[in-house]
Amino acid sequence: MKRDFSALRGEFDLLVCGGGIYGAWTAYDAALRGLRVALVEQGDWAGATSSASSKLIHGGLRYLETYDFRLVRKALKERSLLLQAAPHRVWPLRFGVPVYADSRNGTLLLKAGLTLYDMLAGFPDEPMRHRYHGKQEFSAHFPFLDDATLKGGFTYGDAQTDDARLVLELVAGAMAHGAVCVNYARLVAWNEERAQVCGATVLDVESGITTQVRASQCVSTAGQWTAATEQGRSWCRLSKGIHLVLPALPTNEAILLTTKEDGRVFFVIPWYGRTLLGTTDTDYRGDIEHVMVEEADVEYLLAAASRYLKTAWTRADVIGSYAGLRVMKRSDAAHPSDASRDWELKAAANGLLYAIGGKLTSAREDATVIVDTVCARLGVAAGCATRGGGFPWEPLQDFAAWSADAVATAQRFGIDAECAGWLLHRHGARVDQVLRMVEETPQLAARIVPALPFVYADLLLCARDEMAVHLSDLLRRRMPLLILARLDARAVRHLAELVAPVLGWDEARIVQETGACCA
Repeated sequence: MKRDFSALRGEFDLLVCGGGIYGAWTAYDAALRGLRVALVEQGDWAGATSSASSKLIHGGLRYLETYDFRLVRKALKERSLLLQAAPHRVWPLRFGVPVYADSRNGTLLLKAGLTLYDMLAGFPDEPMRHRYHGKQEFSAHFPFLDDATLKGGFTYGDAQTDDARLVLELVAGAMAHGAVCVNYARLVAWNEERAQVCGATVLDVESGITTQVRASQCVSTAGQWTAATEQGRSWCRLSKGIHLVLPALPTNEAILLTTKEDGRVFFVIPWYGRTLLGTTDTDYRGDIEHVMVEEADVEYLLAAASRYLKTAWTRADVIGSYAGLRVMKRSDAAHPSDASRDWELKAAANGLLYAIGGKLTSAREDATVIVDTVCARLGVAAGCATRGGGFPWEPLQDFAAWSADAVATAQRFGIDAECAGWLLHRHGARVDQVLRMVEETPQLAARIVPALPFVYADLLLCARDEMAVHLSDLLRRRMPLLILARLDARAVRHLAELVAPVLGWDEARIVQETGACCA
């Protein structure tokens, strides 16, 4: 993946503005259908909401309470498709749901809901179906949960991903099929001819140069920035969600819990050897450029989780945090938790298309609708190629056999088993490039941070081949060290010095990038 702003000067069938999950899927789908595609993003790929999710590919069990069966069915269908099409990128994750004496939803209601969840998923294979566990068995699954009034609980299957790397892989796939994709390329204005959009003026954030991008069709997948426009305000509602990063718990399963105060659902999720706790869901009317984790949000989540734990989490346990904005369709729901997460495509009078709302899980299906609409307007008869198709970095061999062989090879080169397993999820078939680097320079097999499953060769591959412009691109989205570890300025500078030769940075740039990550 090489950044080439000058390549935007051509003429395209489709210009997509916004490099989150919806922009990435749209560009990938359109490129697979043979369209000439340009994708621009004002910051880094997945730089906003699409790297601030709960990292889940799921149907949304809690949406059954609002009777949004169509959305749940749609998301579960996509979950099944992604698990099959991209086992390196999306992997199964079981969830536990405890039932206490004072639980808002009792055993019978949860049993009915989980049975419906399985039914909407088409009654999946046994590993994904729900199961009931008595008190002792459930406590053995989750020994850190307070069991004083525990009656039992359920487990059920969903799935997990690395959201930022999912977006990155799709962008890479679009480029491999001829799309021009450029990050740090900001939309200045949509251009019109005869009252119809015909492209855009785009600024290279790095050089200050602007260029005119001509396109027959244009789509905005700009998320919260769409919501900030005059037209977008009538279409969109913004909700802020935060997540906290906490120490690992003794389980490889996640937990779905509800707050005692307001009955809201939140998750406790294992991720890269840490625990994600989230999310909040509050209406947002603040600055979309600076979405902050507020102390009240932190206290809310810690208090909610600690009521279930034998040993309560405190502020001192928080390793990192992040915040993001969900874009939802405008609704009259009193609380954002009750607003629909479904998606719709809007068309402005000038022909510009806008993607509104949606979920990480169902973005592929929604992007299909976008590209179908574009193709119809262009008179192109080309059907969707992403439904059930392979992913750009998917291994061509049987996944189980390939995984076992790749992990064994990595261990022979000195990479420990945990790091090797995560390398497969992070890079898929590209893991061979990491292994070649380690074979040539064995010290690159070492962990960057002892407690986290990331090796130096992985970081260098990201710097070399994944269109990172700034150190924060590498340490927050390519490899989320900035939220998973407490890195001091010295540690950050060390990493900046490591990647500086690859990225062509001098001492002044090293100082600048280090300072930006430590601010």
